[in-house]
Amino acid sequence: MLVMGFMSGTSLDGVDVAVVETDGERIEGFGPSAMIAFSAAERAALEKATRDALLWDGFGERPLSFGLAGEVIEAAHLRAGHHVIERLGRLPDLVGFHGQTLLHRPERKLSVQIGDPQVIADGLGVSVVAQMRQDDLLAGGQGAPLVPAYHLALAKKIGLPRPLAFLNIGGVANLTWIGADGSLLACDTGPGNGLIDQVVQAHGAGRYDDGGRIAAAGTVDEAALAALLSHPHFHGEGPKSLDRYDFPLEWADACSLEDAAATLTAFTAEAVAVTARILPQMPEIWVVCGGGSHNPTLMAALRARLGDCRTADEVGLRSDFVEAEAMAFLAARSLRGMPLTFPGTTGVSQPLTGGTIWRPENTLAEVV
Repeated sequence: MLVMGFMSGTSLDGVDVAVVETDGERIEGFGPSAMIAFSAAERAALEKATRDALLWDGFGERPLSFGLAGEVIEAAHLRAGHHVIERLGRLPDLVGFHGQTLLHRPERKLSVQIGDPQVIADGLGVSVVAQMRQDDLLAGGQGAPLVPAYHLALAKKIGLPRPLAFLNIGGVANLTWIGADGSLLACDTGPGNGLIDQVVQAHGAGRYDDGGRIAAAGTVDEAALAALLSHPHFHGEGPKSLDRYDFPLEWADACSLEDAAATLTAFTAEAVAVTARILPQMPEIWVVCGGGSHNPTLMAALRARLGDCRTADEVGLRSDFVEAEAMAFLAARSLRGMPLTFPGTTGVSQPLTGGTIWRPENTLAEVV
């Protein structure tokens, strides 16, 4: 099938959309992709909903801002979807929709993604698979990371030596370890770009540390770094996930922007290194994708700690669209009733399928 996948990450920069030709087991080819940026007004609505979600924390009535933010997500996804469909020249056979995460509290089986899959199905005229994360949470998993099954399919396609690791650095960073026998281990390693983005934005220096130049001009605050690494997330083994807002930033008020960015860049890299110590074997190669792969300062910090780190672009993949592609791949697996998550990736007791299909209403389009 030709399946279109969406991803809107916690960086709140826009919607990634990508098409993959797949049966949910193999990747036969890659179709068009695009990133459609949020407008300033859309981003403001999403930022307000995110702030409200942190204050709400899952207790009581949902904030009204969730509704407006959901409409923003739906509209942006439809813009992105129609743009790629025009380039594709036909409707995809299926769509994988993740929605926008506002809050992630796996210990309470709570993860809030906004955006109505029915609106996406009706607006595109294509069946939509969504709510894959919730099914994992309800089965006792962490609900994240969701992408390891796709990472395994990519590993088979590109044929790099194993053990191999994929490291995705978005707002939060997560890794997938792939053993020589295809075994999978995965977890969130800690912060990705999210904390760096926050301090850069708080100083009015843009939305992110473009090219890692701000961090490169600073000095790591070793005491602050040690305090950050004392977080409970870095103790114990097993699948684990977190929210980008789980780490305090008050200490950064006493630092220059450059020093805060340098410290947080080191924190992202060191968190990966800490996680790597519990892997069965050190990966021969790390394939880095997501926004962090474009930050030379962060990539240098990772190479200093991990060894051979290559961007997904460098190994023939699309660094910016791996997660959107993964949503397409998982939708195909869901349609076939195949496992999406595993004991070694989210902590579920057995391999678990998931996802619900929304079919278009009031449309003449042929659907799956």
